[in-house]
Amino acid sequence: MSKLFTQANVGSVALDNRIVIAPMCQYSAEAGKATAWHRIHLGNLALSGAGLLIIEATAVEAQGRISPQDLGLWDDETQQALRVVLDDIRHYSPIKVGIQLGHAGRKASVSAPWLGGKQLSPEEGGWQTISASVMPYDPGERPPREMSQQDLQRVKQRFVDSARRAVALGIDVIEIHAAHGYLLHQFLSPLSNQRTDEYGGSLENRLRFTLEVFSAVREAVPSSVAVGIRISATDWVDGGWDLEQSAVLTKKIEAAGGDYVHVSSGGLSPLQSIKVSAGYQVPFAKALRQQTSMSVIAVGLITEPQHAEDILQHGEADLIALARGALYDPRWPWHAAAALHGAVHVAPQYRRAEPHGVKGTVK
Repeated sequence: MSKLFTQANVGSVALDNRIVIAPMCQYSAEAGKATAWHRIHLGNLALSGAGLLIIEATAVEAQGRISPQDLGLWDDETQQALRVVLDDIRHYSPIKVGIQLGHAGRKASVSAPWLGGKQLSPEEGGWQTISASVMPYDPGERPPREMSQQDLQRVKQRFVDSARRAVALGIDVIEIHAAHGYLLHQFLSPLSNQRTDEYGGSLENRLRFTLEVFSAVREAVPSSVAVGIRISATDWVDGGWDLEQSAVLTKKIEAAGGDYVHVSSGGLSPLQSIKVSAGYQVPFAKALRQQTSMSVIAVGLITEPQHAEDILQHGEADLIALARGALYDPRWPWHAAAALHGAVHVAPQYRRAEPHGVKGTVK
């Protein structure tokens, strides 16, 4: 039997299979509120047959958006707009739904990628960014403001408030975004954290804010909701955040009640040097899986069903995530089921589409 199509548990959340649709920013919200695009986009992915669909990076406050068009979950209006999307999904799909909660920090206030992805001036609708230290992502950008103790407490509470809103929406999984150079990653990496207080300097200090945020969220939501973290296992820059430090963080997240770690890499510095190839991040997942009993999600150019299956069979990860691959082929789980003799939940409206040569791939 294909392991990819066996059931799995993430914390107390049971998944129908081990395929995860990873969070992917859409830059299509209005003042943080989900739009018709999200109903189309997430509705489409909800019919993919994957075991878990994680909603894109969702800002816990307006200042934490990457772009002015980022999705948010910080007030009643943003919560209600997302509820409309989730109600539609649940009417037609049994897929488990997660949400990634994040804050962009110094990488906030930029335009959408197809508009250049550059930092926006106040005249263009941009805003003052915040970070661990007064160091911009790119030397040519306006520097962020170093977060005060009051900022730290406010942002931590914003994560908690957004997590509670997610629970009220019936979200199954909450993922804390500490990867790709965004705010929590900015505290973790010595390249971006030059603080001299208890939140900077030593590894213990650089871990502090991320662990405080994670612990506060875990304590604020019921055990029936799985809570995990997404990390960049390395900055791909000498002297930066690396796998050894990621292992320490992973162990501490587990001790704080974490249910999984979603292993990506990079995004903190424009100096990163990455040699991209199929499954190039899987070795990080494998290394961290040896350090934890939490579920480990591997991601990064895993495009072929047999490759995904081999990763699981070799014990390198517990679940497989797709991002761009799912956009390119929203029926990837169904196609993988055909290739690996598995089966996925398919909407009855689509069951007639099952090819004659691969009967038995639908539930």
